[in-house]
Amino acid sequence: MGVVVIGQIGRDLVLRTDGPPSASESTAVLQRDELLGGKGANQAVGLIQLGVPVALIGVVGTDIAGDVVLQQAQDDGIDTAGIARRGTTALLIDLVAPDRMLIEDVPDSSLVRVADLDRSASLFDDADTVSIQLQQPPATALAAARRARERGQRVVADGVPAREVRDELLASVDVLRADSTEAALIAGTEIGTVDQAAALGRELLGRGPELVALAVPDVGDLLVWQDGRALFEFSDVEVVDPTGAGDAFVAGLIAALREGADPRQAGGRAAAAASATVQRLGGRPDLTALS
Repeated sequence: MGVVVIGQIGRDLVLRTDGPPSASESTAVLQRDELLGGKGANQAVGLIQLGVPVALIGVVGTDIAGDVVLQQAQDDGIDTAGIARRGTTALLIDLVAPDRMLIEDVPDSSLVRVADLDRSASLFDDADTVSIQLQQPPATALAAARRARERGQRVVADGVPAREVRDELLASVDVLRADSTEAALIAGTEIGTVDQAAALGRELLGRGPELVALAVPDVGDLLVWQDGRALFEFSDVEVVDPTGAGDAFVAGLIAALREGADPRQAGGRAAAAASATVQRLGGRPDLTALS
């Protein structure tokens, strides 16, 4: 038994410079990495590094970039049977100069469709947990949650439930995670304090999830469950690049919950995974020391 991850796959181009270019001068690249990326792939890689078997459902293009990232996923030990090929591979440019800037080219063809889930139905049969990135189309997210719920699997959702499916989706989710921007979109107002995050978490618990994880800006990650809550303050470490911290957080949370950890223990492992990732350039995690 393992985890099915449904989410974005792309080619990550990670660049580090001393500063952004100006209108009159270029700037030298100090470090450059090109690798498998995207929220779904990053989470799948993190889970593999934590010793969790993973099947990834996503889309790569029929181009050379698609060949490369698909091979990387296979080399990482990810089950790629659920990866469809069409169109152009998504391109994600992470420029750290030294502040982070993200540039994304995510074609509609790179989004996961319900038909992609249909072709990968057998992967659900071998899973105990299904993790859904909510940046995918609402119909896809809801169909995936329904399939997992029918099989009695744990359903983890990361992001903002679309309004048109929000009620049914939340009723089908066991764990919901949102960063600070996503939490504000869910609430319809800024979530800037721990108390505000706790109130939103309690409201969401009443709509289906058993565990809600919300990021509080400049403070940390708050976990809320029926009998309690716990705040995991952001670590006092050098933040090289915040890209991928949320994906690593979800990977750590899933790995711990699968092992029977309680919410407080699971939150600690998730926070450690996020902390390890922000100290690296790019969104690809290295969680092997936490396994």
